[in-house]
Amino acid sequence: MRLRTLLASLATVTAVIGGLALAMPAGATTAAAPFADPSKAPGGNFDLSVWQLQEPVGSPGKPTTIPSSRLQGSNGFQDDYFYTDKRDGAMTFWAPEKGVTTPNSNYARSELREMNRGGSAADWSLSGSHKLQATLRVVSVTKNVCVGQIHLGSGGSSTKPLVELYYRANGDIVLGTENSPEGGQTLHNVGHVSVGKTWNYTIGVSGGDTIDLTVNGSTTHYAIPSSFFPYKQYFKAGSYNQSSSDSTTNGARVGFYGLTVSHS
Repeated sequence: MRLRTLLASLATVTAVIGGLALAMPAGATTAAAPFADPSKAPGGNFDLSVWQLQEPVGSPGKPTTIPSSRLQGSNGFQDDYFYTDKRDGAMTFWAPEKGVTTPNSNYARSELREMNRGGSAADWSLSGSHKLQATLRVVSVTKNVCVGQIHLGSGGSSTKPLVELYYRANGDIVLGTENSPEGGQTLHNVGHVSVGKTWNYTIGVSGGDTIDLTVNGSTTHYAIPSSFFPYKQYFKAGSYNQSSSDSTTNGARVGFYGLTVSHS
């Protein structure tokens, strides 16, 4: 009886692991191993061949960018702002309130920017189906942090995001949808998770005109204004801190346990 029970348990574990493997969408790029090795750099646990990293250091207006080629592999790039958490293998992003920013932002970030496998910048049209899926936890945050984006690419002069997913210090999860390429953002409360707790999201585009957001299994949809139709897009994910000060110890630290990009 005990042997039969053990065999049944092993079969269940095998089925669960198989289910996880089969659950990935067709054409997906899986950036997380099922069981991350804390001794490896993020590139040893995650497929970083479709990402480059922007960090909150460098010269004013010109943050340091780490190309995909340096991120990949067990001995790939890591530092104080981007590293593997030695406790659980999470790919961790740290963005202090004081750091180098881009010319169009007042906030520092440690954030991945989507790339094509050949090394060029991702720049996809709204037509088709596009998804950014993540499992993560916000380890600490002073006020507010953006953990996922759809950002405008080519097609016009705007440098605005189409979508930003925020996590507030009180645990609220808020989606910001841009009103037009010229600016203005509408906020939508989409969930609540305590600081330090693991949660998941999917940010997607479907039909060329709809934003699809799922947070912990709850899905909502938002129309894309026609003024965005000429623009192409790309995904971003990490810790884009939304507060600034002279502090290098206050900021936002975010750990990712899964990250998947798919296009069809």
